[in-house]
Amino acid sequence: MGITNQEYFLLFVTSYLLVGVLTPLMRKIAIATDVVDRPNSAHKSHKKAVPYLGGVAIIIGVISVSYSASLISDFTSATFWLATSVLGPALLLGLIGLWDDLRNLSPLPRFIAQSIAGIFTSTILILTNSVGNPTGSTIFDSIITIIWVVGICNSINFFDNLDGGAAGTVAISSIGLAYLSLLGDQYLIAALSIVTAGSTLGFLVWNKSPAKIYMGDAGALFLGVLLATLTVRFQPTTETQLGSLLTPIFLLAIPILDTSVAVISRMSKNISPFQGGQDHLSHRLIRSGLSRKQSAFLLWSLSGFFTILSIAITKFQQINDYFLVCSGLIILNILFFIFSKKN
Repeated sequence: MGITNQEYFLLFVTSYLLVGVLTPLMRKIAIATDVVDRPNSAHKSHKKAVPYLGGVAIIIGVISVSYSASLISDFTSATFWLATSVLGPALLLGLIGLWDDLRNLSPLPRFIAQSIAGIFTSTILILTNSVGNPTGSTIFDSIITIIWVVGICNSINFFDNLDGGAAGTVAISSIGLAYLSLLGDQYLIAALSIVTAGSTLGFLVWNKSPAKIYMGDAGALFLGVLLATLTVRFQPTTETQLGSLLTPIFLLAIPILDTSVAVISRMSKNISPFQGGQDHLSHRLIRSGLSRKQSAFLLWSLSGFFTILSIAITKFQQINDYFLVCSGLIILNILFFIFSKKN
């Protein structure tokens, strides 16, 4: 059953207001309990201690609004379990991230938890035949899903290194995914994407530069798994298979680009990819002379460009589809070359 435009708008406003109200409350709790991010290592770019727990506000907002909406509307056990198959893995990683914010875990437990979430998501998608871009091979679909979930989860977590950078980018990608899902009558994905966009924008009010609170690993891992699960379920309505495969990649192009630049830079210097560093896109932009606000705005703009490109791919015929896909790949590679040169 479809959802009306008024209901989508209500989902957006409710999640925006709820997280906007919860975030300053979580900030007070973080300060009172000394759950803060101190600039006590070389890869930290902020000067003062900033409270964590913003991610908890996002998690509460997304979970409560999503389940409340399903209860109020056409609630069935099938709807409940369908929503849980998306929100469950995200919540698991969010709790692992919260534990990391409180206890500073090593990378291995996080990687194990991400892999478990990827395997769980893959199993659900394969059993329910709901992979958005199936290859025709169960084994390949499972492997690709696991790699995608773990990869995007880490990308969003890595990308959360600039005031407002990750929150704004996730909001833009979620809005684009919601619009594309509406075009294909994929209402669950559209609704959850709208809630995600509203929640991250509500948080962004407090997280924009200079940030009063960070989402922490709790929020970054939660949003990473949520976006990964939604995009791997999403079935683009494109003219070509290539356009269909690359649409989710373009939606998340900037976090993927950020992770690629940082990881390859570290590996070229024999440094662990999981070790923190000031080699992300935001750090390179700031060293180039941009302010933190300007860097965030540029990253949002790039994310918006690739999101618009994803939408355009669904609007044009086959020959234009190939042209847009090739153009997007060329631009992405140019950006990779430019950022890689900014040491």
